[in-house]
Amino acid sequence: MSQQTITPEERYAALVEEFLGDKDVEQSGRGFGSDALKVRGKIFAMLSSQGRFVVKLPRQRVDALVASGDGERFDPRRDGRVMKEWLALAPTSSLEWLPLAQEARVFVASAR
Repeated sequence: MSQQTITPEERYAALVEEFLGDKDVEQSGRGFGSDALKVRGKIFAMLSSQGRFVVKLPRQRVDALVASGDGERFDPRRDGRVMKEWLALAPTSSLEWLPLAQEARVFVASAR
């Protein structure tokens, strides 16, 4: 099944399945109004209520992905105040979610 024919919720559910074996990862609570994947209690990936995949990455990485047109900074309140370390992908984005989520997991787990 191609990524264009499955819903963002189905893509996210498949992503969550990939992390189930990781003892440091849990899916619980709500982050910014969305179900979230957490590592050591901190959110690293989530599906927004608008069906956008959102990950926490280093600011420079987010800057590069935004500059390349592959996403935009996450605006949780939709009021123009974006979060500099959070990238939001449109449901139609061609970027693979799993590598971004793995990168986000490592970034969040390494934060002090």
